[in-house]
Amino acid sequence: MKIFLDTANIDEIKKGVDLGIIDGVTTNPTLVAKEKKDFKKLVKEICEIVKAPVSAEVISLDAEGMYREGLELSSISEHVVVKIPFTPEGLVATRKLTEKDVSINMTLIFSLNQALLACKAGARYISPFVGRLDDIGHNGFELAKNCQEMILSYGFDCEVIAASIRHPQHVIEAIKNNIDIATLPFSILIQMMKHPLTDIGIEKFLEDWKKANS
Repeated sequence: MKIFLDTANIDEIKKGVDLGIIDGVTTNPTLVAKEKKDFKKLVKEICEIVKAPVSAEVISLDAEGMYREGLELSSISEHVVVKIPFTPEGLVATRKLTEKDVSINMTLIFSLNQALLACKAGARYISPFVGRLDDIGHNGFELAKNCQEMILSYGFDCEVIAASIRHPQHVIEAIKNNIDIATLPFSILIQMMKHPLTDIGIEKFLEDWKKANS
């Protein structure tokens, strides 16, 4: 399974890349706004660091505006994936951009019907928001799993990104359901690395070493 970082913070991205386990980055307008930097320059810097897919989201809500923004974003770097929200206008923009060989991550997917339409429009990635579905009492990973099975069944050239990951258990659910990609905040990545028995084991080894060499 691929792991994307869901952040626009350069320090977090550099740390993730240094760990050697980051396969890409996803951003959104909220994450970008927190950084208080020029959007395009920030996207370019992220692409230069990760040298892997970097999702950058359009702001326009009409198809023509999304199309124009998508072309501008894709010109920043070969690694840019244009992120488009699922709407009828978004479907139109996705089709037009894919005809220009622009990779699309269709985001805010909350149903299998939406996922199917996104794939048929040519999206390279679809992002079911598993955490937000869980928040309202639905099973987010049931949707993610169904999306994965649909893509395999029909042969779409598309990968599923489990998005809005809330905690490490969500990552485990992504693994169990054979989801292509999980995109997660840096804080969740840190939590994934920790286990109390690992800490206890290290302490025990060090104690034994000191005793043997005292």
